[in-house]
This record gives sequence, structure tokens and C-alpha cells, in this order.
Amino acid sequence: MADRPTLVFILATITLDAMGIGIIFPVMPDLIEEVRGVGLASAAVWGGILSAIFAVMQFLFSPVLGNLSDRYGRRPILLISLIVLAADYVVMALAQTIWVLILARVVAGITSATYTTIYAMVADIYDGPERSAKFGLIAAGFGIGFVAGPALGGLLGDLDPRAPFWGAALLALLNFGLGWVVLRETLARRHRRTFDIRRANPLGGLKAMEKLPGMRQLLLVILIYHVASWVYPAVWAYWTQARFGFDPGLVGLSLAAYGIGLFITQAFLIRPIIHRFGERRVIYGSLCLTIVTLIYLGLIREAWMLWAVLPLLALTDMTEPALQGLMSQRASADQQGELQGVQGSLQAIATIISPLVMTQIFWWFSREDASPYAPGAPFLFAALLIAGCLALFAFRPRRRASADAP
Repeated sequence: MADRPTLVFILATITLDAMGIGIIFPVMPDLIEEVRGVGLASAAVWGGILSAIFAVMQFLFSPVLGNLSDRYGRRPILLISLIVLAADYVVMALAQTIWVLILARVVAGITSATYTTIYAMVADIYDGPERSAKFGLIAAGFGIGFVAGPALGGLLGDLDPRAPFWGAALLALLNFGLGWVVLRETLARRHRRTFDIRRANPLGGLKAMEKLPGMRQLLLVILIYHVASWVYPAVWAYWTQARFGFDPGLVGLSLAAYGIGLFITQAFLIRPIIHRFGERRVIYGSLCLTIVTLIYLGLIREAWMLWAVLPLLALTDMTEPALQGLMSQRASADQQGELQGVQGSLQAIATIISPLVMTQIFWWFSREDASPYAPGAPFLFAALLIAGCLALFAFRPRRRASADAP
């Protein structure tokens, strides 16, 4: 049964959280260059290392937090995540060495459960195609945050590279305070289950989910999709500087423009599209469009060509909500947190692999003696991954594919 006040809070939470993340994107290259005393290409490599460390912790602990939320409820896990996130931004704002940044990423990765918990909350109160649509609405809230966050971060970053981190900490604290006052629990006590450490780990949770009909191949598809999609946060700030000469303000503006398109797609388009065509056809179309746009980004040389493609780029973001909808329909009410924890682990695997690979590709093709000089090479590699993802989804066994048909 729908719960409008809780949905409003969920959207506010995801929006403020996205603003906090988006604020720091434009200035991460500058901060790393400052604490390490290195150039842009080397800063990109360190950025990939920091992302990978955070992801390793998420991989190990997302199933733990997902199972804990199935046992104790969503509210305490979400509030703990928000307060630790605020502390993490403060530590990063004060960091003077790369080792402090690494420590901050370790702690944040262990306790970070914002997105997985929010998706589990939506699964608690919605079902069927409406659940997929609400997953898309969460992405719309993320898009709103990405309109304001990077734009604000770019402006603050022009004043001081550390100012955006203080802004992100403030947003996380506001989010925590709002949750403390208004958030109610969404997981009914009758749907809670005993915490089992054998399932509260990446392998145990994955084995439990693979027993559900048609789940194994869908999990593999979403893993490959995340590996490819992480090309954007991994190299966007570095790529736009190297290819177009963007400063932090323009990096933030480009991300904000993308966020506007993301909001429009998820808030107004995905619900009627999924209801009309079904999750399966939406996934096919979105994956095909993703391949085209990634190849385009890999080859363009002029800044106006980037601005022109941003509206189309936002349409590719229908893949994940549709995939999540298909998977959540296969899990019972007392498994939604566990499912989101497993998906969190898979996304963490992607964020371990992708930033390291994508930033290394960027470094190889953008270093001073690179031949050919091709900063967009990571996007071409991501296009190949999405093509493999599309093939895997298309050639699933028919008995499983038929279950997804609209």
C-alpha cells in the first residue's frame, strides 16, 4: 500500500544525498592534486584508487546492512548511514594527506547504506510495475540533487577546493535531522526475519538470491551494466578538463545539465513508458541507446557536441530502474533488504573494477606522450561492455525471458 509521506521523505533524502555527492565531484581533481602534489592524469589514478577502496568496503558490508535492515528495520540503518556520511565529508574537508582521504573512504564504505536502504523501503510499500516506476522516481530525486549539487560545488570550488566538502557535510546533517523527526519504519514486524551471518556476506547473500527464479542472469546483467556506467563518475571531471578545458564551474554545470535531463526522464517519462511497454522492452531500448551515446562521447572533440547530447544521455538511465523492478518482483517481503544488499555488493564490485580500469585507460590515452591522444577512450570501452550486457540479456533462456514479458 502506498505511503505518500514516506515517499516524500525518501525523495527528499535521495535529493539531499545526491546534492552532497554532486557538490564534491567538480573539485575532487583539485583536492587530490593539492594533497599529492601531482598532475591531472596522476590525480585521476588516485581518484580511481579512492573509489575502489570505498567500493571494497561496500562489497563486504552491504549484505550485512541489508540483512540487518531485514531484521531491525530500515529506519535505524538509514539514520546511521547519514550521520557517518556527514562525518566523512568533514574528515575529507580537513584532510592534508592522501592517507586521511583513504581512511575516510574506508569508514564511509563500511557504513554507507543510503541507497540500498531507500530501495528496500520502496519495495516495502509498492509492488508490481508501480515499484519499477517508483525506483525511477528515486532516480528523479537523484537528478534534482545533481542539478543543484554540481552547480553549487563548482561555484564553491572556484572559491576554495575544500568548501564543497563542508557544504556536503551540512546537507548530510540536515538529512539526518529530517529523518530523525519524520521518518517512520516501513518494514512490518511480521515481515522481519532472524539475522543469519551465513547470509550476511556477499557469497551467502548471492547464493540465497540465485535460488530465486530467473535471478542469476539478471544479477549478472546488472553487474556488467554498473561496471560500464561507472565510467561517468570515474572520468567525467578529468575527461572534460582534458578534452574541452573545462574549469570546476563548467564541470559542475555540465553535470547539472545532465541532472535536469535525468529528472525529466525519471519523474515524467519512465512511469508511462514502463506501463506501456513493460520492463523487458524498456531495458532493450535503453541499452541500445546507451551504446550509441557512449560511442558518441568517446569520439567527440568540441564542447558544443557534449552539450548537444546531454538530453539524449539522460534517456539511457531507464535501464537500472527497470532491471531493479524485475529483480524485486522475484523476492519476498522479508528478502527485499537482502536483495538490495546483494545488489549493493554487485555495484561495489563494479566500483572496485570500473574506476581503476577507466582511470587507467584515461591516463594511458591522455598522458603527455600518448599516441593516439584519446581522452574519450574509456567511453568506447564502456560501449563494448554495454553491448555484452545487451547480448546477455537478449539470450537468456526462454523460460526465464518469458516471465519478464509485458
